[in-house]
Amino acid sequence: MERERPKISVVVPVYNVAAYVEKCLASLAEQTYPNMEVIVVDDASSDGGGELCDGWADRDPRFQIVHFPENRGVCAARNEGVSRASGAYIAFVDSDDYGEPALLETLYRALAESQADVSVCGDDGLGLEAAPAAVYSREEAVRCMARRSPFLWTAWGKLFPAEAVKSCLFDGRFSYGEDLLFFYQVLQRVDRIAYVPAPLYHYVFRQGSAVNEGVTEKRCTVLAILDEICGDAALRRPELADGFRQIAMNTSVRLAMQAVESGMPGDRLSGCLQRFQQHVRRHFTWKALALRPGKKDAAAELLLYASTAAFQAAGAVLRRRGTAKE
Repeated sequence: MERERPKISVVVPVYNVAAYVEKCLASLAEQTYPNMEVIVVDDASSDGGGELCDGWADRDPRFQIVHFPENRGVCAARNEGVSRASGAYIAFVDSDDYGEPALLETLYRALAESQADVSVCGDDGLGLEAAPAAVYSREEAVRCMARRSPFLWTAWGKLFPAEAVKSCLFDGRFSYGEDLLFFYQVLQRVDRIAYVPAPLYHYVFRQGSAVNEGVTEKRCTVLAILDEICGDAALRRPELADGFRQIAMNTSVRLAMQAVESGMPGDRLSGCLQRFQQHVRRHFTWKALALRPGKKDAAAELLLYASTAAFQAAGAVLRRRGTAKE
């Protein structure tokens, strides 16, 4: 009877994470959900990680490995996995992360029992505040993302209907923040999102990952993505627009604070802060600001909107306080 449950396809893009990929794939091999396949796409790894993946395919028939002859990026790797997926549902797992054995089982039960379209679990690693289990509408889900609680727009930690994923492939124009555009596109095709607070997905902070590179031009591509999303939402999904405007403002503030904390040279810092200020001003509305539950977050957005010099001074004070506590 268990075998009659729909197949779940798990897509794992792999690139130069040999130190982590074994733990990731082992966690998938231990999944309690009985009907799954794991599609691992090796994006021309040069550290021996591809060979480690081959070993899993040799030992476990649920695993299939695809090797790219040259590096094509995470979007291409995920899209290749999606194209090969035969399951009714698709989940994504990053190759430096790992899941609890009940990850897929819990995501599927949450989706099936609530008759939702997408399910989301809690995570361990991002420090997001958990909330009670709930089923959210599309608009409520965007408000959750705008509050950064209880979940974000990551592709991982979620279970999607394969039909929606196959019509919303990852956009290779962007090298950072591609999950955000993907999730926005998926939202156009679903109505209900089930959330379960259990922290079943483990996000691993890794030196060398994009999120730990500092304020780079690569990371700033997320601003262009948010410009695209906010413009589209204003025209086609006005009920979602303020939620994404808040995400845009908060993203700029977070990047601005990281720029201040990084101690980058004054001229470069000034240019960065002006860029982030322009982004905040472009997307600012009072309704969007009101979506921030924390007064400090809202105050930071207003401060950057008003003055880069004042924002820099406030950030420097916070940086000194943090240094003094260390």
